[in-house]
Amino acid sequence: MVRSIVIEDAAVVVDVDLTIAGCPLRNEIDQRVTRALSELGASSVQVRFGVMDDAQRTRVRELVHGDPGSTAGSQHSHGHAEGRVIPFADPSNRTRCLLIASGKGGVGKSSITANLAIALARRGRKVAIIDADVWGFSIPRMLGVDRPPVVIDSMLIPPEVHGVRCISMGFFVEENQPVIWRGPMLHKALEQFLTDVFWDDPDYLLVDLPPGTGDISLSLAQFLPRSEVIVVTTPQPAAQKVAQRVGFMAHKVNLQVRGIIENMSWFTGDDGKRYELFGAGGGDELSEVLDVPLIGRVPLVPELRVGCDVGRPIMAVDPDSEAAQAIDAIAERLETELRPTRIYSSALKVT
Repeated sequence: MVRSIVIEDAAVVVDVDLTIAGCPLRNEIDQRVTRALSELGASSVQVRFGVMDDAQRTRVRELVHGDPGSTAGSQHSHGHAEGRVIPFADPSNRTRCLLIASGKGGVGKSSITANLAIALARRGRKVAIIDADVWGFSIPRMLGVDRPPVVIDSMLIPPEVHGVRCISMGFFVEENQPVIWRGPMLHKALEQFLTDVFWDDPDYLLVDLPPGTGDISLSLAQFLPRSEVIVVTTPQPAAQKVAQRVGFMAHKVNLQVRGIIENMSWFTGDDGKRYELFGAGGGDELSEVLDVPLIGRVPLVPELRVGCDVGRPIMAVDPDSEAAQAIDAIAERLETELRPTRIYSSALKVT
């Protein structure tokens, strides 16, 4: 999109070609280019806008879709139309797909997903989230996303905030509108999230699953056979018993459960003492039942809940807080101790 850059002393003029004349990102591009150049020492910045011609738009189309006529296009294409496939299912794809699951609602699975994604992004990783909780979508609100995806030739370019890209049903329906869909429609929507969105080969793709073991979980097991499952629970036995079912479901569909996150583990009072408001031991017991490590405990902190309600996630606005440090420690374990154990190679095929 950048046609030219002219620098005279400390004055900078940037010419940018928009995909269409009414591009909804025009003002944001202007602001972000101006801010970035000002931080580099520019005394004045002028951003001049033009519009791409058909040939330029064709090049953009090949970039986001993959060129069907080239080898690179056939390997890195991003949709089903014109022979494109799910990129994350390709054995040569290096994206780690983490399915964040829970047995029941109300355990803080989505807030853990949003903040864990930011923690990984703060470590310099390219991170994306699919909000697969179609009925209870909440990731855009939690991240503080203030704009919808941009559409380029039927390909969605997801918005990015705090270094995390995301797609959600929340971009396509009103927040208070129910999604009343049967299994086949859910299956197709998830397929489009995986194939018709330009993810740009992230290091991590986190998928916020709906609670339980329904159609969406089964569809994603089919779409993303190399996924790793992270189960979120709370300490009380009732939540832990229900969360077991998610782990057993993962085993049945040949997905690897990598670890347990125990949320709301304790509350630190003004007196400095830890109070286990929801009991204790649920994460440890679930870890033993599923024979996977307990990779972290996250305390019950009002700021964590408030931040997700107002779009100011604690990992972004207060990374030194007790809860943020606990989430960052989980990201550290995912990066170091819990590297993928299954090795895939597109060169090895059974015939």
